[in-house]
Amino acid sequence: MTLSLSHVHVFADDPDAALVFYRDALGLEVRSEVPNEGFRWITLSTPEQPELEIVLSHPKAGRSEQDGETLSAMLAKGELPGLLFRTSDLDALFEKVQARGGVEVLQEPTDQFWGVRDAAFRDPSGNLVRVSQA
Repeated sequence: MTLSLSHVHVFADDPDAALVFYRDALGLEVRSEVPNEGFRWITLSTPEQPELEIVLSHPKAGRSEQDGETLSAMLAKGELPGLLFRTSDLDALFEKVQARGGVEVLQEPTDQFWGVRDAAFRDPSGNLVRVSQA
C-alpha cells in the first residue's frame, strides 16, 4: 500500500492577487481553474512536483455564512497555517518576489541557527509563506 499527499488548500480572499503571487512570483504552474457557485478554485503545482497541487480557494466558498466569516477573519489576522517551500536559490527567489510586490516581507534571507537559510512573506491574503534554500 502506498500513501501520498495530493492537495493542500490555501485560502485566498483575492484569487487574482494570489494567482499573481503563486504563479508569477514563486513560479508555480496553473493546473486548473474551476468555477464553483460564484467562486473558483485554482490549482497550481511546481514543475518538480506536479503530483502535489496547491488549491487556492476563497474562505467563503462552500461554507455557511458564519463559517466563511470566521475563516475570513482568521485569514485577515494571519492565523491560518502557512506553506513552506524549498528552493535552490533563495536570494534569486527573494528578489523575484520583492520585484513583483503585493506581499509583506517578514524576514529577508537569513542563516538560521538550526542550519537552514530561509526567508518569510505574507502572501496577498495574509498567509505565511516560508522559503528555505535546499
